[in-house]
Amino acid sequence: MINLAMATTAAPEEKPREPKIDALGRSYGTGRRKDSSARVWLKRGSGKVIVNGKENAVYFARPTLRMLINQPFLAVDGENKFDVMCTVKGGGLSGQAGAVRHGISRALDCYDPTFHKALRQGGFLTRDSRVVERKKYGKAKARRSFQFSKR
Repeated sequence: MINLAMATTAAPEEKPREPKIDALGRSYGTGRRKDSSARVWLKRGSGKVIVNGKENAVYFARPTLRMLINQPFLAVDGENKFDVMCTVKGGGLSGQAGAVRHGISRALDCYDPTFHKALRQGGFLTRDSRVVERKKYGKAKARRSFQFSKR
């Protein structure tokens, strides 16, 4: 027997989230990866990315790192539509690029909540929790043993 009361009641309609934009038209996102953390401000513009006061191509010289940073824009079809200003601290260049990508994704999500689904499906809103494994005693590195000597 089917309960008609349960079948007719639909889930309550979720009200769409409001964009979080400050008085200057910017949205903010914090990104983290390995030991790096990035503070990212995003606003409508021409696609200029400034990292720690330097141009994107100067700060991240490797093309793979620049490609990594542009991935969230490609997911929401927003390349060359937003200006990014960010400060990033800690870790190396690879971790910093991952932190900036995470921060850009979170700022895009705050700027326009309709981007959330595309960013979530691309995996850009999830913090990459992989970090360097610690060195153990009795080992040369985290897992590498000392060289074996027969004599």
